[in-house]
Parts: sequence; structure tokens; C-alpha cells
Amino acid sequence: MKQYFVYILSSRKNGTLYVGVTSNLQKRIWEHKNAAAKGFTSKYNVHRLVHYEIFDDPENAIKREKRLKFWLRQWKLDLINKHNREWTDLYERICA
Repeated sequence: MKQYFVYILSSRKNGTLYVGVTSNLQKRIWEHKNAAAKGFTSKYNVHRLVHYEIFDDPENAIKREKRLKFWLRQWKLDLINKHNREWTDLYERICA
């Protein structure tokens, strides 16, 4: 069964945040880390994966991404702190 991911990237702890959605999390984060596409994340050096959620349905993943994008910054920080208090880059975990 195909999975979909909503993710949050950060430039550093409490830094600039980016919310995205993808069906291939490992590949997409690699693209962010290697500035494969020019845009917000490469311009502001936002490449640390600090939070992600897994969905079985693309519609629910897209709805969640849209909701998170409209959340207040503090709500996003609280979500990250709840699940990843140290703001560890989770990229290595998803590659293992």
C-alpha cells in the first residue's frame, strides 16, 4: 500500500519552518538537503527534517498539509517539541 507523508523542515532549532507533502519522503528530503530544486528551502537553508506524519490516503495527507500551513507558528513549534524535543534531524532515521 502506498504511503503519503506530511513533513516539517527547519533551518535549526526554532528556526525557519517549511511544511510539505510527498509520497516518497526519503527522496524528497534528499532533494531539499541537496538543493535539487531552487526555492524557499534552498534560499533559507531549510533542510532539517524535524517532524513527519504518515497517511494511507493522499487526500488526507494534502488536507493535513494545508491545515498545518495555516497553523500559527507557535502551534507548529509545540507539535515539533511534543514529538522531537531535541529537534533531531530525522532524515537518518527514515534512511535506516
